[in-house]
Amino acid sequence: MGADSGGAGRPGRAAESADGGRWEADPEDDSGAVMKAVGRQVKLWREAAGLRQAELGAAIGYSEEMVSCVERGRRAPKPEFLDGADRVLEAGGKIAAMKGDVAEARYPKKVRDLARVEREAVELGAYGNHNIHGLLQTEEYARALFEMRRPALSPDDLDRFVSARLARQEIFTRTPLVTLTFVQEEVTLLRPLGGRAVLRRQLEHLLAMAQLRHVEFQVMPTDRDDHAGMGGEVQLLKLKEGTTVGFSEAQLTTRTVLDPKEVHLLELRYGIIRSQALSPRESLAFVEKALGET
Repeated sequence: MGADSGGAGRPGRAAESADGGRWEADPEDDSGAVMKAVGRQVKLWREAAGLRQAELGAAIGYSEEMVSCVERGRRAPKPEFLDGADRVLEAGGKIAAMKGDVAEARYPKKVRDLARVEREAVELGAYGNHNIHGLLQTEEYARALFEMRRPALSPDDLDRFVSARLARQEIFTRTPLVTLTFVQEEVTLLRPLGGRAVLRRQLEHLLAMAQLRHVEFQVMPTDRDDHAGMGGEVQLLKLKEGTTVGFSEAQLTTRTVLDPKEVHLLELRYGIIRSQALSPRESLAFVEKALGET
């Protein structure tokens, strides 16, 4: 799937790749119910303790407005907020126990859907042509990409999207190891998104990730006169039971591909793309050269 995409849609349905910041924006998203339930619990414990919103906020280092937003289910509380509220309100771990639910619900639904598929994957292959794939991005590179979104994301949404992207990178450390292959267009390694310093640190990170035993990284040179990836970005995930799921992205839309014939077509194209790209060893040398010139 595309690196700058927020997540995946339902089978056969195009989904907007950017998600709004207000929980009620997506009627299919259960985030709102989770946030409201958490907010009600915080409010009940606060009132039982005889504290006003301003007093609770002062005790845990947050503003009265933030406490109000959390209690109304309008903002996703950070773990520090829940830990602090649990301590001050003497909730005995009941408020802090909601951190896991909030951590998942604070991400856009489409990102959560993709993350769930990735958690079931034993193999992942991805071809990217306009920026470095999200699983390979540094935090500052990812933030720079989201800062380029138009219309602009709010600061809260910006943090939300960056956090969601970084959380998906746990796939590199999962056991048993997931086999990961990536093909990136040459231009994505040269385009200084976020500035030269950001690109340099991104290339350094890329070199480190590409040398992991379960990761294969390849570069598609710009001078190729035959290219199977002209149809756009592709991501394929083989799941534990053997099923393969495909993702295909275009402007504003991300499509989940489950039809076996269409999945086979994406697999065929991705295989040819890999055969046309530089070898992993040649690709590492290319990244090292690009890094030296950045």
